[in-house]
Amino acid sequence: MNYTIGFIGAGNMGGAIIRAVCRGTDPAGVLISDLSVEKTAALAAETGCAVAESAAQVAGSCDIVMLCVKPQVLAQTIEGIKPYLHTNLIVSIAAGVTLEKLHGMLGDGPLVRIMPNTPAAIGKGTLLTAFGDKVNQTYREKLTALLTPCGSVEEVTEAELDMGSAISGCGPAFVYQFIEALADGGVQIGLSREKAQRYAAQMVQGAAAMVLESGQHPGALKDAVCSPGGTTIAGVAKLEQGAFRSLAAQAVVTAYEKNSRIGK
Repeated sequence: MNYTIGFIGAGNMGGAIIRAVCRGTDPAGVLISDLSVEKTAALAAETGCAVAESAAQVAGSCDIVMLCVKPQVLAQTIEGIKPYLHTNLIVSIAAGVTLEKLHGMLGDGPLVRIMPNTPAAIGKGTLLTAFGDKVNQTYREKLTALLTPCGSVEEVTEAELDMGSAISGCGPAFVYQFIEALADGGVQIGLSREKAQRYAAQMVQGAAAMVLESGQHPGALKDAVCSPGGTTIAGVAKLEQGAFRSLAAQAVVTAYEKNSRIGK
């Protein structure tokens, strides 16, 4: 049987994409493989996708092959499946591994790099895609359609993909940390953990929607909340004492620099 799309690797990120893709296409046409038999069995039971006997089966029977493995095991994974590849479109989510390096390992066929994030699992993700020059329009449209249930899918240059992933790919962890910290503060002043965490998460969701839908600068939106001599500006001043904005910016820069080192 030929499958529409196959996944080699079903960890946190791979699993998130698999769940989203299975919502938007017939899951019977989705084939997955992972070293963990328990992981693939659980995902198949949850989504209805098919489980491969091996990564080689995915390579040999899928039109599009998604390599959802960590950069440090990517070369080994490719060596294991290379004899079974035919005219597949190969898609890699490995951070920092350039299209040039992928061509060096896989040859001259059609290649794509994508940078997803874990909110893709619930259709709220951001996926950046950088297409190699061998990818035709049919493959571009097919892959984009398959990934659309993940959330926002945006085609960018490879340089933009590496820069953008420091925000969109790593950013969820930064925001989760912020939500956790806000909830800790709520617990300190007497709220239950459940309520404090829910209030913080709903606030972040609403604030993000305001930025996207209003088109206003975040600084202007912040100023609109801060009354003279009020409680909000007092809290903002405390964040500034701790260099909050500088630390957030440096977190992005540090993530990008780490990504750049992986690719060397």
